[in-house]
Amino acid sequence: MANNLEVRARFIGVFVLLLLGAWVLHGFLPLLAWAVVLAIATWPVYQRLLITKELHGKVTWGALVLTLLIGTVILAPLGYGLIRLLDEAQSLGQFLTDAQNVGISPPEWLERLPMMGQWAKESWISALGSSEAAKASLHWLGTGNVVTYTKDFAGQLLHRFISFLMILLMLLFVYQHGDGLARQVLASCRKLFGDEVGTRYALHAASAVRATVNGMLLIGLGKGLLMGAGYAFAGLSHPAILGALTGIFAMIPFAAKLIFGACSLVLAAEGHFVAAGGLFAYGMVLTLIADNYVRPALIGGAVKLPFIWTLLGIFGGMETFGLLGLFLGPTLMALLMSIWRDWIEDINVPD
Repeated sequence: MANNLEVRARFIGVFVLLLLGAWVLHGFLPLLAWAVVLAIATWPVYQRLLITKELHGKVTWGALVLTLLIGTVILAPLGYGLIRLLDEAQSLGQFLTDAQNVGISPPEWLERLPMMGQWAKESWISALGSSEAAKASLHWLGTGNVVTYTKDFAGQLLHRFISFLMILLMLLFVYQHGDGLARQVLASCRKLFGDEVGTRYALHAASAVRATVNGMLLIGLGKGLLMGAGYAFAGLSHPAILGALTGIFAMIPFAAKLIFGACSLVLAAEGHFVAAGGLFAYGMVLTLIADNYVRPALIGGAVKLPFIWTLLGIFGGMETFGLLGLFLGPTLMALLMSIWRDWIEDINVPD
């Protein structure tokens, strides 16, 4: 009786300590999860960088170089996009200033719109044709809140940047202690599920994460190349840069339409309606095929996960955990499928 009470008290104490630890670290757990995902995906590359054996816990040149390389690969395109966004913001500010001073005359293509050209031109003149009309329209749109929105955006940007630096710091730690952490995870899995089964589950989870990352990279590369050709065919300037940005956004399901959608709007604003419609339709077809068929096939094929469960894991994970769920969802589905197959094998029920 005394032994049972002691075991129960120890279990309650450990459970309370785990809850307290989770409560203290809850704000950093997503960042730690991102670091682990990046470490698992790039661990083969890190092992190739290890030329000599290092002491446990020491900062290796391989860990430092790979961490800085990952930071550069992610921050460089985002920095370029931010610079372009600031340039466009300055252009927008100049446009608003000109509108309030002298008004904005309607573009020539507006009058050429079928069936509604004259009405669109008159509406533009009444809304922005003079300084008084432009001031009234901009006041109705609430441009006075632009400063507030800009401050909020800058605050969010600074917060994301600091979070990314924390992820890189945690990634460096995971690289340093990766071997020891892997042994501890394997030992825990073996204790929970048995030697053979526990090892298989751990390796299956790592394979699911790597398959998800590989699927993201392949989708981004393929879609960036195809959309770059589409941008060039539509007559947009800098199609290679636009294709690269589309490829980066394409790593996230359905996010690439932000780029080709904006490009379609630019073409429409210039009066190229056929090119705008064709580019948007081309981008939507590629997005539907890539995100609904190719991506699940790449991930599911690598971990022997049925197509439907891969698809549900991707979108269900993203709905539950955000962008991090893109990795957690397929990994969880792969583990559950492995457990299910072992269960069916144990009770000898045919598929």
